[in-house]
Amino acid sequence: MADAKQQQLKSPVGVWPTVKPFVNGGASGMLATCVIQPIDMIKVRIQLGQGSAVQVSKTMLANDGIGAFYKGLSAGLLRQATYTTARLGSFRVLTNKAIEANDGKPLPLLQKAAIGLTAGAIGASVGSPADLALIRMQADATLPAAQRRHYKNAFHALYRISADEGVLALWKGAGPTVVRAMALNMGMLASYDQSVELFRDSLGFGEIPTVIGASAISGFFASACSLPFDYVKTQIQKMQPDANGKYPYTGSLDCAMKTLKSGGPFKFYTGFPVYCIRIAPHVMMTWIFLNQLQKFEKKIGL
Repeated sequence: MADAKQQQLKSPVGVWPTVKPFVNGGASGMLATCVIQPIDMIKVRIQLGQGSAVQVSKTMLANDGIGAFYKGLSAGLLRQATYTTARLGSFRVLTNKAIEANDGKPLPLLQKAAIGLTAGAIGASVGSPADLALIRMQADATLPAAQRRHYKNAFHALYRISADEGVLALWKGAGPTVVRAMALNMGMLASYDQSVELFRDSLGFGEIPTVIGASAISGFFASACSLPFDYVKTQIQKMQPDANGKYPYTGSLDCAMKTLKSGGPFKFYTGFPVYCIRIAPHVMMTWIFLNQLQKFEKKIGL
């Protein structure tokens, strides 16, 4: 009897069951990014000190038109195809393995958080070059004309960075990127699974309220946990050397300390409302798209 139960808990084998969590994760993240890209552009420019959300939007429309809101979309999609594919896929695989080891019982929150941290580190390591390309493309229009890099698309940015600065430069800022991703995914993934169990199993909610409610909660925790690291990461990735070739920060810790000294702890939460508005809907749409993909695959027998 115990052997039969153990057999039921085992993950299905084969190529498609193995890659399915990764394909679904990447596809849902890319679909969500197509909708969220304009808000992400505004968030980056607020962090670069260009004013409030309304001021930034007016300036972007006046100077570059509607296309300004979609600058860097190719890099954003590439980032989802790498980062989100890796993080959501590895989170689901690791979670399923942990549930198997736990005889099919739900995992404690602490274990979900640890899996979220691990998945975030894996995803960020894979997606760091695309993330750097995205930040560079979004920040390019804010630089003086002489300093602009004029990247045509994500692949051109990756090529130029490799050619001009060396291949390892693609992982510039990877340290804060990985730390930020670990914080975000701990908040996002662990709280989502925990909230699904609460809404569906304890409160008896239906599928749609469960997905929307759990996504909103995970979006808030993802924002609150990750914004300080996101702020430092953005500052590191977009910094330029001065006339003497000296960079304003020697690393992420130096950036954090100088920011704390000059602006206090709340400086790290610059742009939090827009960041939260951007993160929460992206999380919600990612989960909704993922849920719909899974339903469709189940319907056609995949």
